[in-house]
Amino acid sequence: MWLAWPFLPALVLLSELSVVRVQTAPCQTCRKLTESFIKGLETTANKNFGGGNTAWEEEKLAKYARSETRLLEIVEAACEKTDFECNQLLEQIEDQVETWWFHRQQEAPDLFEWLCIEELRLCCPPGRFGPDCKGYRKPYHDKPCSLYKKNDNGEGTRLGDGECVCDPGYSGHLCQSCADGYFREKSSNDSTGACAACYHSCKKCAGPQDYKCLDCKPGWMLHDNKCVDIDECGTELARCPSNTYCHNTDGSYECRGCDQACVGCMGSGPARCKKCSRGYRLKGAKCLDIDECNERAIACPGLNEACINEEGSFHCDCADGFIRRDSICVENKPPAGPEKGLFDDITDEEVLVLQQMFFGVVICALATLAAKGDMVFTAIFIGGVAAMAGYWLTEKGDIMLDGFLKGR
Repeated sequence: MWLAWPFLPALVLLSELSVVRVQTAPCQTCRKLTESFIKGLETTANKNFGGGNTAWEEEKLAKYARSETRLLEIVEAACEKTDFECNQLLEQIEDQVETWWFHRQQEAPDLFEWLCIEELRLCCPPGRFGPDCKGYRKPYHDKPCSLYKKNDNGEGTRLGDGECVCDPGYSGHLCQSCADGYFREKSSNDSTGACAACYHSCKKCAGPQDYKCLDCKPGWMLHDNKCVDIDECGTELARCPSNTYCHNTDGSYECRGCDQACVGCMGSGPARCKKCSRGYRLKGAKCLDIDECNERAIACPGLNEACINEEGSFHCDCADGFIRRDSICVENKPPAGPEKGLFDDITDEEVLVLQQMFFGVVICALATLAAKGDMVFTAIFIGGVAAMAGYWLTEKGDIMLDGFLKGR
């Protein structure tokens, strides 16, 4: 929301805070915003409030030229909707824009100078650069950087050091010379030709071919206008640490690690060792692994241990069927379960037989007592026989009926 000018004290405080927030906003965005604002001034120069009684509106609402209505119209069109940097900067500096519009426009008519240089301190006056705008254009920068530049020298911004930043292949204060590894192409007209790349090994050249070298890059030497690779590994130029060897590359060399079978080497593989590592033995021209498990009578002295050979060494592990517990290999038995009861393994059929045997014993005992004329035991005996007969007939009857129905 754009504030009305009667709240000027609060506006000044907010302006100071806003300056801190926009220090990282680029000068280019601020310049673009002020240029768009000036165009808005020109577009609305001949407009008015557009109401039915313009004279009354100007009397009550002040002149349209200095009104908040016109300011809002200009601000709304200052940034394109897709320009994120412009809209973000405008949102942060709305207080400064109002201050200039209502109070500083007469004494500071140049909005770019007042806003971007003095208030926000994002830009510098022409010919200056740096965080405090204290850098001056270098004497050789009376002319701008040539066409072959990546970007300008930072003039007019708080960035840069006053030097041109050249495109690849160009050098010099104004980016007008060819850099090392490039040559000037001949132009069909009187214009200066572009810089083109030399052959990859040439530092200076007269053309792109390998036989047009005038000077060589490091790691190469000039021979008949050609740059020939220097084999550093065959000279004292190479410096490789211990247990590595020199491997020549185009224009340079690299140090590579020796094979694990070697202590010091002259190349790759176990056949280029200066000395064999522990656990290896020279056989023929190679350092080969020693099989300690076969060569030692008792490689693993522990009980139930087996020797396992490795490259350059060996280790002891428990034999098959054994596991290590408390540094000892013991038989790998499954854990014992709870003890079984006396009748845990008896099947249902066996339970039925035991029940019948038990009842048979009881009946026999009752029959013996009944034979002696004891009426009580005689009654119990008759009842037991009847119960057994009923149980047996019921069970057998079910079996016979089931067999009859199945046609057996």
